[in-house]
Amino acid sequence: MKNVSIDIVSDVVCPWCIVGYKKLQQALLMLDEVNATVNFHPFELNPNMPKEGQNLREHIMEKYGASEAQSQQTREQLTDIGASLGFTFDYFDDMKMVNTFNAHQVLHLASLKDKKEALKLRLFAAFFSERKDISDAKVLVEEAVSIGLEKNEVELALAQQTYAEEVRMQDQLWMQRGIQSVPTFVIGNQGIAGAQSPETLAQFIREAMQQQGSGE
Repeated sequence: MKNVSIDIVSDVVCPWCIVGYKKLQQALLMLDEVNATVNFHPFELNPNMPKEGQNLREHIMEKYGASEAQSQQTREQLTDIGASLGFTFDYFDDMKMVNTFNAHQVLHLASLKDKKEALKLRLFAAFFSERKDISDAKVLVEEAVSIGLEKNEVELALAQQTYAEEVRMQDQLWMQRGIQSVPTFVIGNQGIAGAQSPETLAQFIREAMQQQGSGE
């Protein structure tokens, strides 16, 4: 059994990030010889998103130049893909894209308690499946408490912006390493972007481990 650390650079309002994570889990089932540790790292898709957020459909059309029909088609595609992976995408007309800076700060706190993966998955579900505003401090506190963090500690971290500088530093670090889109999976010096198929991810992991083993 070989131990491998897999870094995932992602944002909790990125649908392809949860799809990519789910496909990674399928890939790992193909690798009996691998004992994987998954580490999530912050990436703000929309660092300049205002506090009030923006209608998601308008945001996608504005940012990516997608038509309304293309936006609807993508929603339907993601809903089907999610269902096949055991994840629910519940898109609705008034759904908003929100700022995730505070969410990443709470995720950093969770990482210090070895609970980051649990909170990351909880926030994906809260945003995409349960129609919750994960830019809202109360929602973040509730979700953090639900996976075992202390309420007072989370509230204090948000009020004082305790981990703001650390999150910015980590975000910038990955951008400096050339990460421009999410999800991006990194093993050693090898990186692969996008929600790839389980087979592709499994082969990527094998190749990265072989290069690590050969000292390349």
